This record gives sequence, C-alpha cells and structure tokens, in this order.
Amino acid sequence: MADIVFRNVTKRYGGTLAVDDASFTVNDNEFFCFFGPPLSGKSTILRLVLGLETPDSGEILIGGKPVNTVSPAERNVAMVFQNLALFPHMSALDNVRFPLVERRVAEVDIKRRVADVAAKLHIGHILHKPPGQLSGGERQRVAIARALVRDPNAYLMDDPISALDARLREETRVELKRIQRELGKTLIYVTHDQEEAMSVADRIAMLEDGRIRQIGAPAELYDHPASTYVARLLGSPMMNILKSARGEGGVEAAEGTIRIADKTAPADAVEIGLRPEDIKVTAWADGGSGRPARVFEVEPLGGYTVVTLAAGQARLKALLRGQPDIRPDAMVAISCEPARVHYFGQSGGALAR
Repeated sequence: MADIVFRNVTKRYGGTLAVDDASFTVNDNEFFCFFGPPLSGKSTILRLVLGLETPDSGEILIGGKPVNTVSPAERNVAMVFQNLALFPHMSALDNVRFPLVERRVAEVDIKRRVADVAAKLHIGHILHKPPGQLSGGERQRVAIARALVRDPNAYLMDDPISALDARLREETRVELKRIQRELGKTLIYVTHDQEEAMSVADRIAMLEDGRIRQIGAPAELYDHPASTYVARLLGSPMMNILKSARGEGGVEAAEGTIRIADKTAPADAVEIGLRPEDIKVTAWADGGSGRPARVFEVEPLGGYTVVTLAAGQARLKALLRGQPDIRPDAMVAISCEPARVHYFGQSGGALAR
C-alpha cells in the first residue's frame, strides 16, 4: 500500500504561508493532481511528500507510516523535478540507469527496464547523448524515464511535460496515464494547465494560497464547483460569472443581460455562473425567445467556435459547435436552461437549489 495522507499540515517560509492546514488522502494506485495558479502551494506539497521540506505542524503518512522524521531516501518515492536535475557529466542512458545502479539492481534487469521505458517515451535514439546536447523536451522525457525505471512507493511529478510542444505534450500525458495504470502505482502530478489536470487525473485538488479549496473527480469539480474560484479555474473559456437579481418569472442577471426562468433559484444568490457551452445563441427576431445581445467577436477553432457577446453592460463567452454563420455586430438572442445555471452566495460559495 502506498496511500499518502496529510493531516493538518502547515508549512511557512518566513512570513509566507506556503501550505495552510492541508488535510487530504491520496489513495493507493491513484493518479492524483494538484492544480492551481503559481504560488498556490503545489510544489511545496510535493517537496513535503518527498522529504525535502519538513512541516511546521501536522503529520504526513506514506503507506500508513508517519514519515515526518524519515529521510527522502528511506521514503522510496521517485521525483521528476520541474528543473529536471539531470547529471550534466553523464549520458542520457547513464542518467536513466542511475537509480538502478545505486540500488545495485542486476545488469540484466537494468537493461530490460531501461529498454522498456525508452520505448514508451520514444527516447531510444538519444540515450547516447549528454543532457547538454538534448532539446528541452528531450531532457524532460529523460527525467521522466529516470523516475519510471524505479519501483518506488509513489511517483511525484512537478509539471513534468511543460517544455514539450503541444502535440508531444498531449501524447506524453496519455502515455503517463497508461503507464500509471499498468504499473499500478500512486502518482501525484502537479500542473498549472487545467486541460492536463482534467484529462489525466482520477481526482484533482484545487489550491489557492496554500489552502485546498475542493477535491474531487474532474467531472465533479467541473459540474459542481464549490466556489466561484474553482468555477473560474476549470474550463476554457472560463465560466461567465454575473451579478444576479430576482426578476419577473425567475432569476435575471444584472442589467437584464440574460433571463433564467428558474423560480427555484436560491433566494440568497448574489451571482450566477454560466458555462460558455450552456449559453444558447439563436437568430434575433421580434418576439423571439431569449434576450438580445450583439456579437462582439468570433473565434472559429475548427470543431467549435468561441463567440464573445455584448449583452447589457456585460461581456459573455459562448461556445458553439462547428462553425456557425455568425458575424461580428450581428444581433442574436441568448438564453440558458435553468438546470445548467450555477448559483453563488455572498462569500463566493456555491448554493444548493
């Protein structure tokens, strides 16, 4: 078992609170992702798991055993750092082999493991080169390979594929997910890319200023965000957040932007959230359904189109399938099904219907 547990863990650097009373459990064999903006505490949590940092308070357990005073080597976790930390005087092959050589693994097993991981990450043709002769993406894949050849309790990865180009990044994250399932190991992954977090994680922890704001499966966080903070972080384009007011027949966004015929809306809702894909855009005609809006900008992206709408004093983003015949400055009607609306209270927390 390699479940990882934080119990009320706090870490400060001088006057900066990097991790604030964090409590969570990463289950055995789980692909767990920490997601948040820079300086939200993601990398600090990884360093605490690895043992490079010691918590000021709280307890960390790996496989049910407290490890606050256990050295990094004794914790048996493999780490891929954001700065890669490859040995410049060694070839890529020797970098990948290094953890196994240090543990005195049999040479036949070293060759087998290296060949297997090199094939999975497409690096067999560059293993003879030193890191200085590799591109940033190649160095990143070598660092990932060095972690994968081991048999640790868990893998820790700090934004490991950020240097790869878009197509290779997409391919590599699919491979990482597949490899994690095949190995049956716990993997903790840190990223600032919401697409990566949504696509690979079994569960995601949303971080803000060192505090965990919500933990759940990607679909759960997307469909049921606990706050406007979580709602804005997940989704591209991000959720539209509008001031709400109770109008005739239901909730109405401020200044008549869009009407939601939902008489069951919480009475204490001060903001409403609309996902761009949930905004219905139709041709404007007298007597037609929906509120009028002017098309401000159109971004055709192949399979879908992002439309920016000027409605009242607000700017809304709508996500439409395909490439509809919509032009800037055209008048359209906008509406949204009540069941797709998110309601938030004064403090920004989500409200139940």
